[in-house]
Amino acid sequence: MHCHGRRRILQSGSVHYPRATPEMWPEIIEKAKEGGLDVIETYVFWNYHEPVKGQYYFEGRFDLVRFVKTVHDAGLFVHLRIGPYACAEWNYGGFPLWLHFIPGIQFRTINGPFQAEMERFLAKIVNLMKEENLFASQGGPIILAQVENEYGNVEWAYGVGGELYVKWAAETALSLNTSVPWVMCSQSDAPDPIVKWWKACISLGRCRFNSHLVQSEALVGNDRRPRDTWVRSLSQTGFAGNFTVVLTGGWVTGFSPELVVDLGYSRSTPFGPMGAPRINTCNGFYCDTFTSNSPSKPKIWTEDYTGWFLSFGYPVPYRPVEDLAFAVARFFEKGGTFHNYYMYFGGTNFGRTAGGPLVATSYDYDAPINEYGFIRQPKFGHLRDLHMAIKLCEEYLVNGDHAHQSLGINLEADVYYKTDDDCAAFLANYGSSVDANVTFNGKLYFLPAWSVSILPDCKNVIFNTAKVVAQKSISDATSELSLSTSHWSWYMEKVGVWSNDSFTATSLLEQISTTKDTSDFLWYSTSIESDEKKDAFLLIQSLGHAALVFLNRKVLAFGYGYHDDASFNISEKISLEQGNNTLDIISMLIGVQNYGPWFDVMGAGLYSVILADLKNTKEDYSSNKWTYQVGTEGESLGLDNTDLANSSLWTRGASVPTNQSLIWYKSTFMAPEGKGPLSLNLASMGKGQAWVNGQSIGRYWSTYLSPSTGCTDHCDYRGTYDAQKCQSKCGQPAQVLYHVPRTWVHAGENLLVLHEELGGNPSKISVLTRTGQEVCGHVFEDDSIPVDLWKSNADSTSRIPEVRLTCDQGWKITSIRFASFGNPKGDCGSFAQGSCHTDVLSIVQQACIGKKTCLIPVATAKFGNLCPGVTKSLAIEALCTS
Repeated sequence: MHCHGRRRILQSGSVHYPRATPEMWPEIIEKAKEGGLDVIETYVFWNYHEPVKGQYYFEGRFDLVRFVKTVHDAGLFVHLRIGPYACAEWNYGGFPLWLHFIPGIQFRTINGPFQAEMERFLAKIVNLMKEENLFASQGGPIILAQVENEYGNVEWAYGVGGELYVKWAAETALSLNTSVPWVMCSQSDAPDPIVKWWKACISLGRCRFNSHLVQSEALVGNDRRPRDTWVRSLSQTGFAGNFTVVLTGGWVTGFSPELVVDLGYSRSTPFGPMGAPRINTCNGFYCDTFTSNSPSKPKIWTEDYTGWFLSFGYPVPYRPVEDLAFAVARFFEKGGTFHNYYMYFGGTNFGRTAGGPLVATSYDYDAPINEYGFIRQPKFGHLRDLHMAIKLCEEYLVNGDHAHQSLGINLEADVYYKTDDDCAAFLANYGSSVDANVTFNGKLYFLPAWSVSILPDCKNVIFNTAKVVAQKSISDATSELSLSTSHWSWYMEKVGVWSNDSFTATSLLEQISTTKDTSDFLWYSTSIESDEKKDAFLLIQSLGHAALVFLNRKVLAFGYGYHDDASFNISEKISLEQGNNTLDIISMLIGVQNYGPWFDVMGAGLYSVILADLKNTKEDYSSNKWTYQVGTEGESLGLDNTDLANSSLWTRGASVPTNQSLIWYKSTFMAPEGKGPLSLNLASMGKGQAWVNGQSIGRYWSTYLSPSTGCTDHCDYRGTYDAQKCQSKCGQPAQVLYHVPRTWVHAGENLLVLHEELGGNPSKISVLTRTGQEVCGHVFEDDSIPVDLWKSNADSTSRIPEVRLTCDQGWKITSIRFASFGNPKGDCGSFAQGSCHTDVLSIVQQACIGKKTCLIPVATAKFGNLCPGVTKSLAIEALCTS
């Protein structure tokens, strides 16, 4: 990849702008830069940019231009994944619901109505970026664009229409003339633009390259292909100043605007008629074995999962940094050029943006920067060191000759030579259980299982993926404000039909088509006539995602699905009264489906209601007369709005009702001091949604517990990772803490509103803020020196390793909890003195107290050699506060 005239290896990270507030963007992006990233990658979210057809929204968290400019201001590039299909565990995959209701439409295939809308939105975003001069050819930060997303995973389901759609999508993207390359991730058949290029040049005698006219100045050969002597010239028309572009033989060989992005294309590879290639890329936990569909295309990894997304009712997944670093190192060892972490900052699914089914509000993703914008250690630090190590090898990787060596079973070296005696090497042990000693260039190296060592001079190991020397986080110090003494008000929802805009049908209606996703809720109401008082069985079947059943206005049952299968059945014994019995069922949506073949037509809501007597005689009520009501009464009243905070609709009393279904609660709280984000602890609540000062912080579901088994305190990083391998919080809710951005609260009283669907106790809610952090470092005297201290041709043995501690959020080190040089026992948070111990507390205090960052060399020359013959280490635990 050529940027500013030189070939580059680029590290990228996904940051989705709506999953944070604009006020958070600069700090997140600066931290990403500090972590060694060159590029920020983001999707574009059509459904929130065009909530109504033809009505666009680019404000607040959805101010795309502001986000891209913020990245540019930080000196980073942008990969803009326009799609417009995103997936991203985002509601409806990013498609607007109104799209579904266009007559004759079929998504993501050759279909006129869909193609017209998709092309219109692609053009809208591309033109918006052009108007703001944000593409690289205009001096902006956007160096890559993406059309579609992961279509190769589902293309089989669309038959011939899918194959044609891929070609159409690529051609449509290319016609928009962004002047930057387009990628199609997980798309092995991403088409080459060669045919269209030749046809355009031969038939016209001229071509457009980067929107400029390219004139033919020589004859074509008998094969109708331009000869190597064919020269085209380009006069400057769109940039400041003058320059000339020369193309030889129809291939790009020279170009000199302010910034050109060339993804390693060889001279024998044509660009498209608009000058931008179309490149297939890899998504997955590992992409070292990925090869592009053309040997001339670069090896790009668009999604390297730093963890996994969270769903209600599931444990919390995490990915050990040793495995993540191993995957990244293997990718570049095997010729990778561009790598992206999905996610580098995950953020929050505020409001109803979470996809479905049952995707949780937190989109933390175990990313290097956590949901609140804080650095996650040691993941952040270990990956930063990895990025620096790879950068030290960059000139060899992009310009060197590659050689592969087998070092034994599951052992190998990949070497990149500038000259015979000037090289960089990657030594890999890709076995999952056995550590090894290997000989490379006559020298012995230790390789832990499932690890890669990086040698930027083919001699010295400056980084091993399995050896984590970066600082670790132990725990956070927090302050907690209980709302137990707060004054609560409430509003009880009516069960069933609550307004005159209800309607009837003699069938069970699919929920999404009925509500058009204007609400999570649809009431299904009918009557059951009984000639006597009797018992019976009620059998309900639903496509998902949850339903609360009332018989004669009393709660009867609750049913729900889960992320992998949102459908469910309810079977309940009931007691019917003589005469008319009312059956009211509120069906609940928890995010519209966002992934899978034909995901856009996957429904929700009830599809069968059967009543069976004790003799198993069944009566099908599915075709009964049903009355429908979209949404809840509280939604219609706007109880979440701040202008109703003092409305007489609210009831206030000394004793707040608890464990009540379909109830709204309201209270106020004083924001804790500080500038950092807040958390709302909703462990005492059931299921619902919460608002702070009118801003929805998302859905909650504290009563849905994950399975009690499947978690481990210490997950072995060795061996292939998947989303179920490493999990925590089994037998607990997926999430109880909910992010409240600091800019959403203000001095004085802040309004908290909750819509509780199942039942909970609001008096036990609390507001938390982070006031400090406990950090630790543990480094051995024979560990590698810090990567940033390594210099080529220098004697690295003369440098010594260091313990480095850094506080987040502008805090400083205020106390040292533990310090020992020798052979301390235990791990971070549980260190104890070993049999060899030198008291270094005063030395560490002098070096660290009052500082945001401190560096302590791990050296016997500094601390003394109390125990000769013992390999020593320095362990420190410190507290950072304001």
